This record gives sequence, C-alpha cells and structure tokens, in this order.
Amino acid sequence: MGKIKVSVVSYLNSKPFVYGLKHSPIINNIELDEDMPSITALKLIEGNVDVGLVPVAAIPKLNDYEIITDYCIGADGIISSVCLYSDVPLNEIETILLDYQSRTSVALVQILAKKHWHINPIWKEASANFENSVVGKTAAVIIGDRTFGLNERYKYAFDLAEEWKKMTNMPFVFACWMAKKDASSSFIQKFNQALAIGMEHKQEVISQIGDKEFEVDVADYLNEKIKYNLDENKRKALELFLKYKEEL
Repeated sequence: MGKIKVSVVSYLNSKPFVYGLKHSPIINNIELDEDMPSITALKLIEGNVDVGLVPVAAIPKLNDYEIITDYCIGADGIISSVCLYSDVPLNEIETILLDYQSRTSVALVQILAKKHWHINPIWKEASANFENSVVGKTAAVIIGDRTFGLNERYKYAFDLAEEWKKMTNMPFVFACWMAKKDASSSFIQKFNQALAIGMEHKQEVISQIGDKEFEVDVADYLNEKIKYNLDENKRKALELFLKYKEEL
C-alpha cells in the first residue's frame, strides 16, 4: 500500500502541525508536502494529495471530502498575518490587489467590503512582488509570513480576522484539514493524535524558531493569535462565511 500524500501550508502558523506529523509514527506512512494555501487546495481538488490543510474557501469545490480533525488555522480577533494594507482610509480606496496565495482571504475581504465597510473598489488579481504596488489609492490584501513587519510600512493596516470579529462577533477559520469521505477511521485517529503532539509541543516549536527567522513575536503569534481548536463556535462561523461567500 502506497503512502498517504499530505499537503500542509508552508507558513509559520502551521509549524506546530508539521512538528506533530514529523514526530509521530504516522510520518512513516505519509508523504508530506509544504505548499502555499492555494496550491494545497488545488492539489486536493485535482486528487494529487489525499489530505490537505485547505483554505476554507475551497470547501464548496470538495464535495467528496470532509473535515477530519478538530484542528484548524483560526483566529478570534486579531491574527496579524491576514491584512488589507493601504496608504489611504477605507472610503478613499479605489483598487484592491488580491493575494494570489489564498482564496479564503480574497473572499473574506470582499465580504467585509460589501457587508461591513460598505465600499465598492475595483478588484485586481495580484502576482508575485505585488506588495510593492500599494501606493496612492491602491490597497492590497497580503497574507502569511510576508505580512510580518509590514504594519510600519503602510499608513493603514486592517486585520481581516479582527474586522470579521467586529462584524459578526464570531471567530474565523482560515484553513482546516480535509480528506476524502472514505478515509479510514484508523488513519483519521492517528492523524489527529499526530496533530495533538504538535499542540502539546508548541513551546518546543517556538524555541526552535526563535524570533530571528521572522519579524514577529513567535510565541505571541502561535500561542495567542492563532487559535487551533476547531470548536463549535468556529464551525458556526465557518458556515456563516460560506453562506456570505455564496452571496458574493
């Protein structure tokens, strides 16, 4: 029997998951790829991997798949790594560049623009190095590790998870673990146990990284900003997000 192919997001926020998978016996039964969120989703949609930490905007395209763990990449207020950056106030923004690395953040900013900020900008797909294009009335959604240190670079930074919290009074789920509905219960149990190892050893993960590799307080980010438990409140928030996304 071949190894089970797993794709995990290659950001700082998923390093506890990677630690757990690599320090569990399950590592002998899986092939682990580290990808940007949009690639993880594409690999799962196209059947190139069996399990993925998938941006939740991709869920409607995954009819034969289901969430298999009680862990996620989530936030309950400020997350610091999914932001809209601008040099002008919201009501003066004319164009928003959309990060190519995650569809979830793209849908989220469009929901916030429509339902919370009440603005109607021009939306533009961005490409590599678009971070340098935030100028004048052109703003940009930037996600992941590239956001660290950017708050001082631009005049305005709108944290999308914080803005969602203001609008809904709910947490937000950016990515969750999904696999085909016929995944074995034995594998799912072992996979969950591996992720739990990562959660139990977050401090070790933090110690290994230190603060030099990233322009962020790693301990604060992984312990306080990222909310890993996919609890009932987050599941309800996920349902609401998918409903709003459908209405776009």
